[in-house]
Amino acid sequence: QVQLVESGGGLVQAGGSLRLSCAASGGTFSSYAMGWFRQAPGKEREFVAAFSGSGITTYYADSVKGRFTISRDNAKITVSLQMNTLKPEDTAIYYCAARTSGNYRRRVEDYDYWGQGTQVTVSS
Repeated sequence: QVQLVESGGGLVQAGGSLRLSCAASGGTFSSYAMGWFRQAPGKEREFVAAFSGSGITTYYADSVKGRFTISRDNAKITVSLQMNTLKPEDTAIYYCAARTSGNYRRRVEDYDYWGQGTQVTVSS
C-alpha cells in the first residue's frame, strides 16, 4: 500500500521560510514522478513543483519559481519542498503526490497517490 505523509507546515510571516517533507512508503518511488500541489480555500488544487521519475529534472509553477525548491533524498523515499520568501497568497493546504509513470505532469488527475496534506499559512 502506497503511503505519502506530509509534514512541516505551519504559520509564518510574509518573507519567511518553511520546509515541507513528504515521507513515501509502499512503492517503487525511485521510478515515480513526485510532485507538490496546493489548494487554497475556494480554489482548485494547483501544481506547485515536481520531479521527473529520473529525479534529474525539476519543474515549477511560475508563481513559485525562484522562491521554492523541490528536492529528494538519495534513497528517493523523501521529497522536500523548501519555500522561501513566502507570500500571503502562498497560504494553502500543500499535498505531496506520486505518479507511477515517470513522466512529469502538471494535472491533478495524472497523479495516482496523494498525501493527506499539510496546512501552510502566511500572515501579512
